[in-house]
Amino acid sequence: MCGIVAAVAASASVVDFLLDGLARLEYRGYDSAGIAVVNHSGVLVRKRGTGRVAALADQVRGSGLSGRGGIAHTRWATHGAPSETNAHPHVVGTVALVHNGIIENAASLKNQLIEAGAQFSSETDTEVIVHLVAQGRQRGLSLWEAVRQALVQLHGAFAIAVIDSQSPDEVIVARRGSPLVLGLGEGANYAASDVAALVTRTRAVIYLQDGDTARLTPSGITIVDSAGQAVSRPVQTTALSADAVALGPYRHYMQKEIFEQPQALADTIGAVGGGAAFVPEYFGPKAAAWFPEISHVLILACGTSYHAGLVARYWLEAVAGVPTTVEVASEYRYRVSVPDPQALVVAISQSGETADTLAALAHAQALGMTRTLAICNVPESALTRLAAATYLTHAGPEIGVASTKAFTTQLVALALLTLTLAKVRGRLSGAAQADHLARLRHLPVAVHQVLALEAEIAEWATAFADKAHALFLGRGVHWPIAMEGALKLKEISYIHAEAYPAGELKHGPLALVDSRMPVVAVAPNDQLLDKLLSNLEEVRARGGQLYVFADEGVAVPKRPGVHALTLPATYGHYGLLSPILHVVPLQLLAYHVALVKGTDVDKPRNLAKSVTVE
Repeated sequence: MCGIVAAVAASASVVDFLLDGLARLEYRGYDSAGIAVVNHSGVLVRKRGTGRVAALADQVRGSGLSGRGGIAHTRWATHGAPSETNAHPHVVGTVALVHNGIIENAASLKNQLIEAGAQFSSETDTEVIVHLVAQGRQRGLSLWEAVRQALVQLHGAFAIAVIDSQSPDEVIVARRGSPLVLGLGEGANYAASDVAALVTRTRAVIYLQDGDTARLTPSGITIVDSAGQAVSRPVQTTALSADAVALGPYRHYMQKEIFEQPQALADTIGAVGGGAAFVPEYFGPKAAAWFPEISHVLILACGTSYHAGLVARYWLEAVAGVPTTVEVASEYRYRVSVPDPQALVVAISQSGETADTLAALAHAQALGMTRTLAICNVPESALTRLAAATYLTHAGPEIGVASTKAFTTQLVALALLTLTLAKVRGRLSGAAQADHLARLRHLPVAVHQVLALEAEIAEWATAFADKAHALFLGRGVHWPIAMEGALKLKEISYIHAEAYPAGELKHGPLALVDSRMPVVAVAPNDQLLDKLLSNLEEVRARGGQLYVFADEGVAVPKRPGVHALTLPATYGHYGLLSPILHVVPLQLLAYHVALVKGTDVDKPRNLAKSVTVE
C-alpha cells in the first residue's frame, strides 16, 4: 500500500518527475516519503521524512538536488511506525531501494544477514532486500544480477525499484503480487505503481506481469519473466490523461469524485452499447455458455466493494432468482466452505490489486470454481488477469481514499449482471427490459439532481461535528446503503458510526439512542416504508435526533428532533437502482462533516487506497 516512482534519463534531471509522481501517488501512502537520486557527480543522495509529499518536495527543491536516475516512495506503514528511519528509500553502501508489499520471511533473512555482519537501522522488512542486493554487489555481481539473486530468496508479495551510484545509468524494477507499470519516453524511461504517475511524461506504457524483472536505461528496457527468460510485453497507450487526475476547481478529490458520478455512471452504462436487451456478451465471450448453467453466485469483496456485493445479493435473488452468497474476502479462504463448480464467482475491487480479494479468488479457483468474473475499474490489474471474465466499471481514476464513484459504478455493473441473468433465466419480459434500460439511461441525470442537495446537506454537517457516535438505519436492499454511509463517515471524519437494519433497533442498538446520538435513516418509498417509519418513531420517542433522506411522497413527521430532506428521484421511478441514488447524499454528508471537523478528507489517518497487503 505504498507508491513507487522511478526514472532514468540520458541528460535531463528526473527529480521534478519523481516529486510530481509522488504527489500523484500520495493516495497510496502518506505516512512518510523519500527520494534517492544519483546526482551529476555520481553520488547517491537521499532525502526523506514523515508527513506529506509537499514537505519533502520543499526540502528537495530547496537543496537543489538533481540527477539523471532516481527512485522515490510514499509509504503506508506496515513494518515499523511512521518515522524518518523507517521511511524509504533504504540505503546500504551505494545501493538504494524502495519497496511496496510484505516480505514474509524477513525475520529469518534478517537473522542470517546479521550473522554475516550486516547492521540494520530500521524496523522494516524492506531493509532485508537492500542488504541482499548490496551483498551481491560486494561479490562482484552486476546490479541486474544482484537484484535477481536477491529476489529468489524472498517470500511474499512485493514491487521494488533499485538504483546504485556505481551503475548510474540503470534502474532495476521487479514485481511479484504488487502492481508496477513501465513508461516509455524519449531519452528516458520510467516506472511507477500506477499509470497516473506517468502521464505527465508519456502515455506509452508496459504493464509488467507477475514475476517480471526489468532493467531500465535511458535508451531501452529489458524484461525477464519469473524463469529468467527474456520476454516482450506489449506496449499500450493509456487512455488516462493528466487532466483526469488533476483536482480542478474542487477542494478535495473526494468532492470531485462525488460530482463525477453522473459521467462515470454514463460511461459504465454506455459500455453495453445501444442494445435493447441484456445479453451475456456484456461479460465476455464465455458468459453465454456459463449463464444458463449457473446454480449460485458467490461474491468476494472487501470494504466498500463488499457493500456493493450485499446490495447485489438482494437484486440477484429477487430479480434473477439466483441463490447468492456474499463473503468478506479476507475471511473466505480461511474457513472450510462447500465449493460449487456450477457457481459464478464474482470478485469486486476498484483497483484490482486488493490482496485479500485476489487471494480469495485464487482460493475459489483452487476449489474447482472456474467460472470467475472480475468487476473492476482497472483494465490491466492483477484481478482482471486472474479472472476468466471481466466487466470494467469505467469510473476513471479515483484518488480519494474513501470510495465514491467506484462504488456506484460497481452497483451499475451488478445491476446489469442481475438483469442479464434474469433475462437468461426467463424472468424478464420484453416490457420489463425496456423499463430497466430506460431507468439505467436516465440514471446519470437523476444523480445530478441528487447532487443539487449539497448545500442543504452541508447545513446538517454542523450537527454531527461535535458528536462521537452516529447510527445509520435502512431496511431491505437499502440496509447495505446505510452500511456504506456509516463507513464513509467513520473513514473521513473519525466519528464512530455503525449501521443496522432498522427492524433490529429494539434488539440492542436502541439502548444507545439519546439526544447526543444522531440517527441517519434511508427512507425510500418502497414496501418496507411503513415499518421503517415505525422504527423511526422508536428513535424519536427516546430523544434521538433523526436525519432522514426520503423519497418524494414519504411523509416524515415534522416534529422536534426530526430533520428530513426529500430526494428528487423516487423508488417508484427507479426501483432496482434506488440504492445508487440514496448513497449519494450519504457521501455528501460524510464529506461535509469531515470539512467541518477539519480532518484530511482525501488521506484519512491509518488508511490507504490500494490495500495490496494482507
